[in-house]
Amino acid sequence: MAAPRWVARANKIGLNRVTQFIAPWAPGWAVVIHRGRKSGRTFRTPLWAFRRRGGYVIALTYGSDADWVRNVLAAGGCELESRRRHYQLGAPRLYRDESASDMPAFIRFMLRRVIKAPEFLNLDVLADLPTRAS
Repeated sequence: MAAPRWVARANKIGLNRVTQFIAPWAPGWAVVIHRGRKSGRTFRTPLWAFRRRGGYVIALTYGSDADWVRNVLAAGGCELESRRRHYQLGAPRLYRDESASDMPAFIRFMLRRVIKAPEFLNLDVLADLPTRAS
């Protein structure tokens, strides 16, 4: 069971506006840059993402039905800003892991005990992109 949708809406209005400035450089955080399936607009979604096995693993705290996840799956990838680096990601794969084994200890605890979010998205790094000026 992922976080409730009302939490996602509240975060979109408030918390995401703050974390979008922190996420591109803070450890454990990243910004996924994706295009809307219907609107074609570009969106920036701050989230927990960790470098693993030639790619990134993203904790799906709102589940796999979140709009950004559906956008990334439909497009076959996205861009990601993490630790002041910019990447092109592809080959998205959804998976469940009740133990959250790819996550650091604190995040694993949060995902298993507090948020109860066992879904993840794995993406391969296809290319390093030029870093965008802020």
